[in-house]
Amino acid sequence: MRVILAEDSTLLREGLVRLLLEEGHEVPASVGDAAALVEAVAEHRPDVVVADVRMPPTHTDEGLRAALEIRRRWPGTAVLVLSQYVENRYATELMGGDVDGVGYLLKDRVAQVSDFLDALERVGAGGAAFDPEVVRRLLARTTHADPLGTLTPRERAVLDHMAQGFTNASVAARLHVSQSAVEKHVNAIFDKLGLSHVTGYSRRVLAVLRYIGS
Repeated sequence: MRVILAEDSTLLREGLVRLLLEEGHEVPASVGDAAALVEAVAEHRPDVVVADVRMPPTHTDEGLRAALEIRRRWPGTAVLVLSQYVENRYATELMGGDVDGVGYLLKDRVAQVSDFLDALERVGAGGAAFDPEVVRRLLARTTHADPLGTLTPRERAVLDHMAQGFTNASVAARLHVSQSAVEKHVNAIFDKLGLSHVTGYSRRVLAVLRYIGS
């Protein structure tokens, strides 16, 4: 894949460039600020952008804003956003639209090289990849009055993995159950969230977005 990196830490940026090159990916550009990121995407049209949320000059949300602009201008470009901490507002904003080709990882996850590369591959292939800690924090915001409070522990575990972008087959492998069991849990989730009869939209995406907005 062709990957553009945007990270103001030179050490981390250069380390990621070396890792990606060793894994056989192309890195046509690596930049240190959001404006340079948008310019690089316009010039090179990569498959995936990996960007830090907080970048110069204010170190608030420049990277996220650039990622959202890239998704708007070049919807075929996948975006994997990195963050030092779980920032609910930024995660919600990024996950509030089409989540195909979108990822949100904590920087600690980058140190787990296999997890980072797995997320990059899934996002680059048009899937989604959300850090388990981000998903847990968002799920924790729900209350018992919310329909999500009626989910069983196993159903919540399935939804947790759905929110990270895993397919039913992958969820089954990770939870050590059959795929048919996962499908039953998914259908139960749809029932409890009132999505069983929804047509014209992805019920899977709606289920994930339901708790984000809670």
